[in-house]
Amino acid sequence: IAQELFSELWIKRDSILIHTSLAAYLRRMAISRSLNYLRDTRKHAWDDIESAADALKDPMYQIPAAIMQLEMAELRGRIDQAVEGLPEKCRIVFLLSRHDELSYAEISQQLGISVKTVENQIGKALKLLRLALQDYRG
Repeated sequence: IAQELFSELWIKRDSILIHTSLAAYLRRMAISRSLNYLRDTRKHAWDDIESAADALKDPMYQIPAAIMQLEMAELRGRIDQAVEGLPEKCRIVFLLSRHDELSYAEISQQLGISVKTVENQIGKALKLLRLALQDYRG
């Protein structure tokens, strides 16, 4: 923008009448050019987004999206099944941590166990879940 501004100023140097200071004229010119640039690029960005959205409506793109949704539902089911297969205390600690988003200290206080026990139970749960889901390929 600055380069264009100075190029135009040089090209029109004989015909430009500046009624204020040169600095004020250049500042106003730079602001106008910058606003025009932002306006023009924003328009193009929206055009790109709209064309991408239109492309996703194409039936060709609907099949992969549907397959992905089925795979995600299958994975969620496998995870839920694996969590249900955890030992009871391990499952309770894991669900309080991951589902209820409690801190280890809060779980420790709620269940009346040490923070170290919570850490061990979470580690055990993650290990068992990895083992249960290791054959999942999606």
